[in-house]
Amino acid sequence: MRREQIRVRGTVQGVGFRPTVYRLAKSCGLKGDVCNDGEGVLIRVSGSEEAITKFVDKLYKECPALAKINELVRSRYLGEFDFDDFVISHSINNTMKTQVTADAATCPQCQKEIFDPFSRYFRYPFTNCTHCGPRLSIIRAIPYDRNNTSMVKFPMCRQCEKEYKDVENRRFHAQPVACHVCGSRAWLERADGKPVIADMFSMLDDVDAVCTLLQKGQIVAIKGLGGIHLACDATQETAVQKLRERKRRYHKPFALMARDINIINEYCYISDLEEELLTSPAAPIVLLERKSEKQVASSVAPGQYTLGFMLAYTPLHHLILRRMNRPIVLTSGNIPDEPQCIANEDAKDKLGKIADYFLLHNRDIVNRVDDSVLRVIDDKIQILRRARGYAPTPMILPSGFEKTPPILAMGSEFKNTFCLLREGEAILSQHLGDLENAAAFNAYQDTLNLYLNLFAHRPEIIAIDKHPEYLSSKLGKELATVNKIKLNEIQHHHAHIAACMAEEQIPLNAPPVLGIAFDGLGYSADGTLWGGEFLLADYYQFAQVATFKSMPMIGGEQAIHQPWRNTYAQLINALTWEEIKQKYGELEIIKFLENKNPKLLNQIIDKGINSPLTSSVGRLFDAVAAATGICREECSYEGQAAIEMEAIADVNILNNDEETLNYPFKFENSDKIYCINPAPMWLGILNDIQQKISPSEIAAKFHISLASVITTIVKQLSQTYKFNQVALTGGVFQNRILLEQVTKRLRKTGINVLTHSIVPTNDGGLSLGQAVIAAANYLKK
Repeated sequence: MRREQIRVRGTVQGVGFRPTVYRLAKSCGLKGDVCNDGEGVLIRVSGSEEAITKFVDKLYKECPALAKINELVRSRYLGEFDFDDFVISHSINNTMKTQVTADAATCPQCQKEIFDPFSRYFRYPFTNCTHCGPRLSIIRAIPYDRNNTSMVKFPMCRQCEKEYKDVENRRFHAQPVACHVCGSRAWLERADGKPVIADMFSMLDDVDAVCTLLQKGQIVAIKGLGGIHLACDATQETAVQKLRERKRRYHKPFALMARDINIINEYCYISDLEEELLTSPAAPIVLLERKSEKQVASSVAPGQYTLGFMLAYTPLHHLILRRMNRPIVLTSGNIPDEPQCIANEDAKDKLGKIADYFLLHNRDIVNRVDDSVLRVIDDKIQILRRARGYAPTPMILPSGFEKTPPILAMGSEFKNTFCLLREGEAILSQHLGDLENAAAFNAYQDTLNLYLNLFAHRPEIIAIDKHPEYLSSKLGKELATVNKIKLNEIQHHHAHIAACMAEEQIPLNAPPVLGIAFDGLGYSADGTLWGGEFLLADYYQFAQVATFKSMPMIGGEQAIHQPWRNTYAQLINALTWEEIKQKYGELEIIKFLENKNPKLLNQIIDKGINSPLTSSVGRLFDAVAAATGICREECSYEGQAAIEMEAIADVNILNNDEETLNYPFKFENSDKIYCINPAPMWLGILNDIQQKISPSEIAAKFHISLASVITTIVKQLSQTYKFNQVALTGGVFQNRILLEQVTKRLRKTGINVLTHSIVPTNDGGLSLGQAVIAAANYLKK
């Protein structure tokens, strides 16, 4: 007989892993035990070598759906062994190196039970088992045991405890298991404080009454899994407009939730991969191309050709939508610029003037987790917001990073995430939003502290963005000073490129790639603002080899919100204002700009008054959109101008391979790098506007022209520099058309194109890049 210790690391706690081990060990005739500890799962077995090997093989093959084995190490066991059967032992609380599982959508078995009148879980809105339910959103500490979650205040009833202890039951050691008798409960409140009785709706209960309220055009705040949402009937224009006005969110598209895939199919086209994503345990919001036959209210997603749909992912949502044969709007319950509410009293205080009713419950949300947002481009997943269902699932880094010390990367100012890295593994936090608001920054610090404690992470290096005014950078500096930790300042676009390389598994010491990093703004190596960069980069260093010509951001940050400022800056780079008026004075855009006092604007630019220079391609998109009449005066959300221009681009022109449709660019040499000057492009656009070419045709031509100039510059750079891979990264590459057009052209040249799919291409992926650059520089020593 042989005795072995089997160490399993990975996503193995809270996912039904130990019952699977128990079942397989028994079936193989092994004796011993299995337990959770700080490193994952520890198995001790006694049996023939053949039986143990068979057991391990089965463990890989029959791993539970939510589990993931990253490492399994077998070794001889030399300690005491008193087992005459196989048992599940109590958790051991030692060194914390294990993982926390992401929240998972309700499994089919639990769905069936909540609608089965003969089940004790009938209409119980918090039903779950080891295959589904809350994880990250309720955990306070590791090991993942009930006492370390917000379920600690709900002692199990006798029946739940029986199922919890029954190794043959799928709720065996499911920590959030609960029922009507012992678990949390949901209730309905009126926002005006008056009493509400479900009987007044002739409904089954408070949860069922929500459906009736939505059908009547009411706005209901619903406390869900990782936060509180605001909901209304997505087909009632009045209700959606009411929600927009009360929330002061006038244009940004709303997300939708549907009961089942058939309802989504009535409104959108769904590919096999998109359906797979929608019905996965992560249950994200997926951006889908909308159909013309059946429409939701026009104010759900104004100016968009896509709708963001998700399926019901908790029993609460399934019960609400049971009688709802149409989609509902389900948007974050927050006030402008603040994070999503998670506490009952906070929600009532902040959302009381938005919602008509509140559906609340008494299970505390420990971790705020927004809904994840994805889209499929060219049969590849692109994550726009990585949160529920995906965080904090770790990433295994490429070869060469195995011996990295604990590193904390603080992320960006916008779309913030932070990253914990050690020993070849990176844990990226969920999306934490924009830190410029005090409440968001406080939530960021709370989540950071929680993660550091959960994963017992004691950073030896802190990585921050070079921007001195980012709050994440300031906090990182403070932590480094107070704790005497080494600090690395990482250039913004180098971090974007490194993040793309890491998720594409480019090894540590691989040759440089050509990184194309386009975004809104990033603090450069020399203190200016970048955003249209071509960098020859590896994990250690980078060199700027090409860029877009820098233009003044007239009024500084105002230029982000008022696209016409960028149009003016671009136009006077091409011609003087007098020349523009002489040639194009009859155009609406020129008349509009003439009313903005060009003489004063020129003085501001000439004297450099609050007009920093930027090479940002994001601002170039704003400028073109404003010229064609899209969001000219003001944007109400980030990227609105570019998003709406993408939405209207003429498909027939995009599918035309004739390069003669392009607008020209000019190439200049500046400080030994290529500089792309858009001046000739602007003359082409103004001429087209003069010829009354439609905005949709101009939008398509602009996208094609930009893709073409990128390809041209890459070809030119390949004559001088040695690279065979190009990384496309930065928020601008969220644009589906640009990404497809550039990828198609570069592939034709034989270049391997690296893109994002696991982490966002926008600033949400920045912390991963910061972490791997800091790790590389440590390992270089």
